[in-house]
Amino acid sequence: MDFNVKKLASDAGVFFTRAVQYTEEKLGQAEKTELDAHLENLIARADCTKNWTEKIFRQTEVLLQPNPSARIEEFFYEKLDRKIPSRITNAELLGQYMQDAAKEFGAGTPYGSTLITVGEFQRRLGGAEREFLQMSAINFLTPLRNFLEGDWKTISKERRLLENRRLDLDVCKARLKKAKLAEAKAAAAPDFQETRPRNYVLSASASALDSEVDSSLIDREKLWSEEVDKAEHELRVAQTEFDRQAEVTRLLLEGISSTHVNHLRCLHEFVEAQAAYYTQCHKHMQDLQKELSSASGDTFPNAFAVNASTSGVSAGPSPLSAATLPGASPPSRPPNPSNALESSTLKIEEVKPPSTGTRKAKVLYDYDAADTSELSLLADELITVYTVPGMDPDWLIGERGNLKGKVPVTYLELLS
Repeated sequence: MDFNVKKLASDAGVFFTRAVQYTEEKLGQAEKTELDAHLENLIARADCTKNWTEKIFRQTEVLLQPNPSARIEEFFYEKLDRKIPSRITNAELLGQYMQDAAKEFGAGTPYGSTLITVGEFQRRLGGAEREFLQMSAINFLTPLRNFLEGDWKTISKERRLLENRRLDLDVCKARLKKAKLAEAKAAAAPDFQETRPRNYVLSASASALDSEVDSSLIDREKLWSEEVDKAEHELRVAQTEFDRQAEVTRLLLEGISSTHVNHLRCLHEFVEAQAAYYTQCHKHMQDLQKELSSASGDTFPNAFAVNASTSGVSAGPSPLSAATLPGASPPSRPPNPSNALESSTLKIEEVKPPSTGTRKAKVLYDYDAADTSELSLLADELITVYTVPGMDPDWLIGERGNLKGKVPVTYLELLS
């Protein structure tokens, strides 16, 4: 018990002296031992690595799991060292809902059969997403977390210990400086025997008092000399401990380069997993489009024809069609109408827009007019389109300002 009390008192004293030294340094009243430039650069690099790794880790968590409640749940499972329960993805849940709805509507109906098909592909997309999340968590998030919760904690601990050793070293330097000043002051004290007159005669009691003063001065000089020796010894010990701790910290900080190499490898694996996931999604969507086109070839054209007849405008391509996919090439130029009736009766300059049935359309690709009856188009511009009786269904009348001409439907996306 006595040992514990003494140790507690000693630790409290050391803490107090460090606090005093730190405060005086902040106030500019004490000297501070500066670290060498190389070590300072390593510390700055380590701090930068920690800060950005933490930001990348947090944002990757948000990317992989946008739901904050789910992230908190996963965090507690990890802290409790328990397995995170499997969670269904949103795409899988959507696919399940679609297939359940198809059972209610009837699997034999066009809508029900399409729901079953789309639902199945949504579940495949969800499975690909689940695999991507698992691979990203293992190959990317886990190494970043291990650095933040393992290596960085060790580095932080050694850096705190280095700071304590530096404070102890500066305390010893200040103590030695004070001891040397006191020793010099004591050595500079006047000698009464040398300052009194030569013919000055002391009484017996004064002579005894003078001897005591001289003895006291000698003892004081000896005391301060011993104090200087003790302070120098403590300074050598503190310097040795500081140098040893600085070397340990330097070796740990130089390991940040290896951390960068490891994180670079993990980043490549994350990108590969992400590319594989998007490739799978693109393939699934292409397969779904092909299956819908083959299974519903008769249903959708009829529906488009009904919409076109009611609005007076032929339907353009769907926004989800292959024509609007990135990198898709423009569709082939539709054949110029050769209907004799149209050729003889339809004159562009005489065509008037109907009172109802005009629509806005966005141009998907550049189009060069083949003759004066057609209108040249530029991608992404907006034009007004409508149809007139007797026109080929693959063509519409397009207007842009004062210009007017026939435009191919496959080059347009109807907006309203």
